Amino acid sequence: MYSVKLEYQDRKNGLEGRTLQIDTGSMAAAIGKATREFLKSLDRKQRFDANKNGLTIVASKIADDEAPAETASKASA
Repeated sequence: MYSVKLEYQDRKNGLEGRTLQIDTGSMAAAIGKATREFLKSLDRKQRFDANKNGLTIVASKIADDEAPAETASKASA
């Protein structure tokens, strides 16, 4: 499980973004999946701003003991 934080510079609100928790096998897959999900949630103008100014991506691995209880039980089953 990985925690991926995505941010971009919005034309009105300044720095916008959110953090997603993605369950994949590698960090590259987590970044790709989080980026697709994040960009799908933006409207046309927000996507334009993100493409124009670029995305800031910070990814980190979440230790198994820090994972939510639901995910931990799925992994052990």
